[in-house]
Amino acid sequence: MTLSRDEIGTGLLDELQRFQRLVASLDAGDLARPSRCEGWTVGDVAAHMTGTVVDIVEGRLDGLGSPEVTEREVVERRGRSGSELADELAGAIKGAKDLLALFDDAAWEAPAPGGFDGTLRQGIEAIYYDAYLHGDDILSALGRPSVGGNGVRAAVHHVAAELEKRNWGPATLAFDGIEEVAVGSGGGEHRTGDALRFVLAATGRAPATDVLNIYAD
Repeated sequence: MTLSRDEIGTGLLDELQRFQRLVASLDAGDLARPSRCEGWTVGDVAAHMTGTVVDIVEGRLDGLGSPEVTEREVVERRGRSGSELADELAGAIKGAKDLLALFDDAAWEAPAPGGFDGTLRQGIEAIYYDAYLHGDDILSALGRPSVGGNGVRAAVHHVAAELEKRNWGPATLAFDGIEEVAVGSGGGEHRTGDALRFVLAATGRAPATDVLNIYAD
């Protein structure tokens, strides 16, 4: 099962707005805190996510997500306050909403621009995942509790797709409160338990001995 177009589009906008409100609440001390993204402060995480959305809306898609582009997004915004980052992101969210409305069903299933390995649907889902997980990175750094719901569900679907690209599986992800998600042909080993714990382990944010580490930041 994959997330529907409406679930991805609506969920992305909701998650970005949640992220924007979180960033708006950050003071200078919060922004300076180290995060679990190696070498990044909370402010760097907020700058990267803001920069990603701005880059997409402004059509700067080549190399999006690469270390070089990610570093540029952070450096361009270093030293900005939480309210400044939140204001920039708020404007970009409006642009993202307008952009999403332009895509028809054929465009959603066509290859994504900018060198992303997958369809436009998968690329937008990846941004949804990014917004959720980087929001959780900030919450973790501040000692605040994680948020579940649709964001963690989208993260599980994205991680499953990335694991499949890396020939991990077949397996079935059957986490609490989320429908079963197949990796590969499905079947195989059933992974159960807490969905966010699995996502954190799979992305190198929590110890894992039996989960493929697909991202380091």
